[in-house]
Amino acid sequence: QLQLVESGVGSVQPGGSLRLSCAASSVSLSDYAIAWYRQAPGKEREEVSCIGGYDDNAIYLESVKDRFTISRDRGGSTVTLQMNGLKAEDTGVYYCQRVYYVDDTHCGPIPATAIWGQGTLVTVSS
Repeated sequence: QLQLVESGVGSVQPGGSLRLSCAASSVSLSDYAIAWYRQAPGKEREEVSCIGGYDDNAIYLESVKDRFTISRDRGGSTVTLQMNGLKAEDTGVYYCQRVYYVDDTHCGPIPATAIWGQGTLVTVSS
């Protein structure tokens, strides 16, 4: 069972930047398709971005395109989400999770047995 840990908690003003990281405790993520999700207060969890396991194909939520970038580090051990131009509506708890695949238009489903981590809190406020 893949267990992921998110890091990069932070509080910034609108327009600021944060970098979130996702890592697994005992394996490299180099061959896994990974997605970032977020849950704002009082709202359902939503998919933000995902990256393919073998081709690093990336998909983004429309509202974060051109502001967020998902990538892997050189060794593939972590998946990062670079967030620039942050807005108040980006506030929420961010989670990373394995998905089955990433194709040209969307992120695949999450395994039914997936375990969610604690997430990391991002607060954007003036």
